[in-house]
Amino acid sequence: MLTGQVIQTTIEGIRGITHASLAVCDTTGRVINQTGEIRDINERIVEAFAISDAIEQSVGNMIMYKVFDDHEAEYVVVGMSEEQNARMSVRLAALQVESLSRAYKESFDKDNFIKNLLLDNMLLIDIYNRARKLHIDINAERAVYITEISGSETLAQDIMRKIFPQELGDFVTTVEEKNIILIKKLHDEDHKKELNQYAEMMRRALFAQGINSRIAYGSAVKEIKEVSRSYKEAKLALDVGRIFYDEKQIVAYSNLGIGRLIYQLPINLCRMFITEIFKDKSPEDFDEETLMTIQRFFENNLNVSESSRQLFIHRNTLVYRLDKLERSTGLDLRVFDDAITFKIALMVVKYMEYIEKTNY
Repeated sequence: MLTGQVIQTTIEGIRGITHASLAVCDTTGRVINQTGEIRDINERIVEAFAISDAIEQSVGNMIMYKVFDDHEAEYVVVGMSEEQNARMSVRLAALQVESLSRAYKESFDKDNFIKNLLLDNMLLIDIYNRARKLHIDINAERAVYITEISGSETLAQDIMRKIFPQELGDFVTTVEEKNIILIKKLHDEDHKKELNQYAEMMRRALFAQGINSRIAYGSAVKEIKEVSRSYKEAKLALDVGRIFYDEKQIVAYSNLGIGRLIYQLPINLCRMFITEIFKDKSPEDFDEETLMTIQRFFENNLNVSESSRQLFIHRNTLVYRLDKLERSTGLDLRVFDDAITFKIALMVVKYMEYIEKTNY
């Protein structure tokens, strides 16, 4: 149902052109909105007109016109017969309110369809039938984005709907608080480049309005029935990015790397692996200096000279720290296999911490 504000704006706009007073009533005769000097509206007469077969009727000083929804009267527009242009104004208002109501209902139906499509709540035959009824392209290539925001959800949705309007085949909706979903219709052949461009466009537009965001997106799909798969991929990318790549504001499902594998490991297997690597120790036991050394060493591809330079320490000091770590863990980070093992172990620990935190 249309909001009172939309109806009020509509009848005020028509009054501004025709100068005729107008009121919009529900089918019981109760006035919902009005503009100008509307007097002597008889609710019983309006109610009787609403259930009659007439579309337009004049009774006393009232001119009434029905607004329909699926062949059922939804509103009654009322004008005063003694005013100039009254009949034309009533008809214009009724047609405009009916048009807006139809558009709103179609938009609402599309939003419900999109939500059920994302959540995989529909049979295949229903997906195709409803998509055709709602005039949604079945075979367009699409991808799903999930934008996790900190800020006004309403403002963020408004921004995204302006950038990606439904008229161009894009859909913006929500299924969880603070997560805004975009189903983007794709156009370019190079989807990898196109997908990242849209994500960057969103991030910048939101940031310009003071809204910080983390954006994840799934892979491109060729049929509407596959949209739910892209949504699940985007959700996975959002979770994996939050755990392992928290420095990134945009995360693609196609670029999750080893984080994708670790995220799907059973927690018991993770505990066994950490116990095997660190024995009775834990990465949490390492001091801040050691952790910084490890991080910088990995960032510089195990290059001792460059790492020591960025840490502002002598090369021998870095070698001493690495030797100390080897004595503690049995892993020499200068050896590729040991470095890989240690890196994976740190990621597994982060994953375990995330699981424990989310389970509380």
